[in-house]
Amino acid sequence: MEKGTFYITTPIYYPSDKLHIGHTYCTVATDTIARYKRMCGYDVMFLTGTDEHGQKIEEKAKAAGVTPQEFVDNIVTAPGGIKDLWKLMNISNDRFIRTTDDYHVEAVQRIFKKMYEKGDIYKGAYKGMYCTPCESFWTESQLVDGKCPDCGREVHYAEEEAYFFKLSKYAKPVQELLEGGEFLEPASRVNEMINNFIKPGLEDLCVSRTSFSWGIPVDFDPGHVVYVWVDALFNYCTALGLLNDKYSDFDKYWPADVHIVGKEIVRFHSIIWPAMLMSMELPLPKKVYGHGWLVIDGGKMSKSKGNVVDPYKLADMFGVDALRFFLLRTFPFGSDGNFSNELLISTINTDLANDLGNLVSRTTAMAVKYFGGTLPAEREHDALDDELISMAKDAREKYAAQMDKFQLHLALEEVFKLIQRANKYIDETAPWVLAKDEAKKPRLAAVIYNLLETLRIALIMLKPFIPESCDKAFEQIGADEACIAWETAATFGVLPASVTVVKGETLFPRVDMAKALVELEKMNKPAGPVFPPVEPNVTIDDFAKCDMRVCKVLSCEAVKKSEKLLKFTLDDGSGTPRQILSGIHKFYEPEQLVGKTVVAILNLPNRKMMGQDSCGMLLSAVHEENGKEELHLLMLDDNIPAGFRLC
Repeated sequence: MEKGTFYITTPIYYPSDKLHIGHTYCTVATDTIARYKRMCGYDVMFLTGTDEHGQKIEEKAKAAGVTPQEFVDNIVTAPGGIKDLWKLMNISNDRFIRTTDDYHVEAVQRIFKKMYEKGDIYKGAYKGMYCTPCESFWTESQLVDGKCPDCGREVHYAEEEAYFFKLSKYAKPVQELLEGGEFLEPASRVNEMINNFIKPGLEDLCVSRTSFSWGIPVDFDPGHVVYVWVDALFNYCTALGLLNDKYSDFDKYWPADVHIVGKEIVRFHSIIWPAMLMSMELPLPKKVYGHGWLVIDGGKMSKSKGNVVDPYKLADMFGVDALRFFLLRTFPFGSDGNFSNELLISTINTDLANDLGNLVSRTTAMAVKYFGGTLPAEREHDALDDELISMAKDAREKYAAQMDKFQLHLALEEVFKLIQRANKYIDETAPWVLAKDEAKKPRLAAVIYNLLETLRIALIMLKPFIPESCDKAFEQIGADEACIAWETAATFGVLPASVTVVKGETLFPRVDMAKALVELEKMNKPAGPVFPPVEPNVTIDDFAKCDMRVCKVLSCEAVKKSEKLLKFTLDDGSGTPRQILSGIHKFYEPEQLVGKTVVAILNLPNRKMMGQDSCGMLLSAVHEENGKEELHLLMLDDNIPAGFRLC
């Protein structure tokens, strides 16, 4: 029986040239909730997609020598891209939106104009600090140690003409919404939003840019493109047909029942998004749920940190369902989870191989061995059965209570309590002993039937998590479509009395931990950094003009009022100390460098830095990737005397 509609979304993902398990985590969780709601009888709309505009895309496309559209197409729709990953992970989304889709572009232009005509968007000029990777402007007070508070990277000063959204106008109603206690979960996120962003004072939000062109044009003011938050956030509405002719089910599914988002974008979804919907006089989503991160050694996964985990490799090695299960069984959904290969393998072996897989294998094997696969209708009940049957009848209600709160790991905990109890029941009833006495065959039939029924109920609850494996298991235990409906999961005795089972393949083979870790180490060994091409040839005469000498660091200290500069006093072999300033403080502390042997170019013109003389330049090895610089000061064997020349 249909229970109504349920609209659930993931964030639209930024096209990255390196997908990792963190991307998969959110989408698998959302997919599991969507599958559960469909199973319960809801008309579900599950939306995901990609956020494809912005300065980062424009810069990456230029560096790759392609157009921005070609760049995003190569990541979203090409083999191994985002759509392929969702297909691999058995994601059941009903719709996939790209912010480059024509209907979305047209709708966003109309939305922008409506808010402008209402007076909630106005033209001004932006002056402040900007983080290119996050595409966010920040005030000085919002920076953390002078860096972006979201990603921790360098920011730079930006100034340009822009349109602004009157976010400050909606501070009070947004605060009241958050304080209502239903809109944002987990509850820990609420105080963070109010105390860190609303109470210090919401500033109006920059919603257009003129310094790049890869975005949705503001159709009434050429030169401006709609900034990411209007463009990206309204996908949840345009994908249903708001202000476009592509779809026509906005009134059916809106407002969204829940937006599932990572904690790093909770601010945009719980403050900016409701404010813009208020401006458009549209109903607000019922809930925003901010899940935690998968972390490695306490740090968020990211390509720039070199700690990404490839879901393609894991799925190929362990299976898609095993990977889906691990992500949702192991980590509380609202909190961070520390990923490790050891934990992945241990979870597969303990829960899937030992508990679930073993129960399916033992039960079907006994049915085949003792009854040729078809149970006799005659069965004999015993008091030993009561606890298992009672637990099986009650499991659905406990499971549903956790699923409805998005506590996926706790829902799985209820299922595995039942599975573990069934395994214990086998030891208590000792079917192998019963099988030796022909008179006890009715009792043996009852034991095996009880195990099959317990499995049927457990598998119904597991199907949103591991759908393909559950379908295989249903076939093995003889459960047809009529036996696996959600309505039957609270009833014990649904399988036919003379059910026929089939001994099938092992659902989850046990993983050899040592061998698997060796293989993963080989697969995940990071490739070396990609360096720029060698510059055009220079002559030996050009090289000889640079006077590069070995120097000893006599002293080193930070330059006052500068975050980057260190002041070196060097012995260059001339007998007169030399002073050189170098911008390497973010990589070294002064005390690390005293006494070291370094290389400097000495015949450069002297220059002033922070009012002090710098007489030369120290040599360093430098590499930059994804906007993050890595630098190593060139140091030599301390046995080389000061003043020796490099040639």
